[in-house]
Amino acid sequence: MIKVAHSPDADDLFMYYAIVFGWVDSPLGQKFSHTALDIQTLNEATIKGIYDVSAISFGAYPFVKEDFALLKTGVSFGQGYGPKLIKKKSTHLKKNFKVALSGAHTTNAIIFRLAYPEAKIIYKNFLDIEESVLSGEVDGGVLIHESILNFDSSLEVEREIWDIWCEQTKEELPLPLGGMALRRSIPLNKAIDIESVLTGAVEVALKNKKTLSKMLMERNIIRVNEKELDTYLNLYANDNSVSLNEIQKQGIDKLFELGFQAGIYDRLIKCEDYFIPTLYQNLRHT
Repeated sequence: MIKVAHSPDADDLFMYYAIVFGWVDSPLGQKFSHTALDIQTLNEATIKGIYDVSAISFGAYPFVKEDFALLKTGVSFGQGYGPKLIKKKSTHLKKNFKVALSGAHTTNAIIFRLAYPEAKIIYKNFLDIEESVLSGEVDGGVLIHESILNFDSSLEVEREIWDIWCEQTKEELPLPLGGMALRRSIPLNKAIDIESVLTGAVEVALKNKKTLSKMLMERNIIRVNEKELDTYLNLYANDNSVSLNEIQKQGIDKLFELGFQAGIYDRLIKCEDYFIPTLYQNLRHT
């Protein structure tokens, strides 16, 4: 049984549930179990090596590169949108303002720290960040996942993480948010099969978006309404989620470069060196 972990946000559920519903099978007969946890818990679990396959923040990948391969599918990027730094209206954020972030290894936290080095950071489950701002526990918070679509009217966006990303990169590369990683100890033929199954799940989900969305809504596992779900999936579970393209790879490499320059990562890496090698599969069929 292959243990797969993903976040409970709508795009991860959407991209995985074609497997749960039996729409995609493994040619090798591999079976999958799944667990839904918040993204920082998944980042930490992957660092500890708990799951066979896990959704992770791209910002966390350099910390697990020796033990996990980076998958090319099930990816979520921002392109002109993404996490939002919010605060109460009519308030001013000082240089050392207190802020709630969704986890130290998340992409949004890494980019935030580049722009606000003096901010006092506390880490919260992403579902609790809005309330932390409303209660006054923190001055600001970075909203992620579906929270960016609908938050309290007393709050406003101070800054888009996308804008910080563009300022740091000096170009408009896709903002790498979430990806998937697979344990390197899994035999290569099985690893290739797992990635193929996960890719197929995303493809099938997109082809049957209306039906699958309805099934997820009927089971009450989605935190937004039907209209918000459609909006959210258009942002984070779309044709660009099926398989990494070259411009997305450039975005990942730029994130790794920024993190290395800031001393967050111990060495500079390129994502191309950490994918599952498919040459084995090609050789088998020649």
